[in-house]
Amino acid sequence: MKALSLLPALLLLAACQSPNPYTASGKPLPPAPPEAASHFDRSAYPAAPRDYGRYRDWAWRQAPAGSAWADGALVAETVGNGLDQRGLRPVRGGKVADLRVSASVRLERRQYQVRDDYASYYGHGPYGDHYGLYGSVPLVRTYEVEVAVVRIELYDGASGEPLWSGSAEARGDGSQGERVAALRRAVEDALSAYPPQ
Repeated sequence: MKALSLLPALLLLAACQSPNPYTASGKPLPPAPPEAASHFDRSAYPAAPRDYGRYRDWAWRQAPAGSAWADGALVAETVGNGLDQRGLRPVRGGKVADLRVSASVRLERRQYQVRDDYASYYGHGPYGDHYGLYGSVPLVRTYEVEVAVVRIELYDGASGEPLWSGSAEARGDGSQGERVAALRRAVEDALSAYPPQ
């Protein structure tokens, strides 16, 4: 019995002693070209983190267009107030703005589903014999609402390069006062991630 358990170990040891049938073959790497010592490839390294603190003022890249839900002047005022809360001021004196701002509002329709479980019980009460029948019927209701999607985009004032964008939704129904409040909340939500961490 001991010899049988020793047999796999001896076979494994014999396999390790046999010569390797595979041989390494390859050519050495060619020498680097002479210009490689002075060339710096920036694409091989991540971009330096952007300093959002240097952006202090802004101007419109394109004035917001109005819609039936909110006119362009209201959108411009609301976005301007939101930028002001983040320390960004409108550019003054004809200089080039640090940021160019674009804002838009569009109406979209969303579908939502609500599930209600209606249950009933028939049988004896909780005391005494416990028997009865319990049933549950799910009722799924689908309804559609209109939402206003606010999108804000920021561009570098000198290069025109896109820097940041954010969007948020607000319910599109209600009175004029309710829509103004919803627009303010949507702009606040859209700008909540600026500046990025």
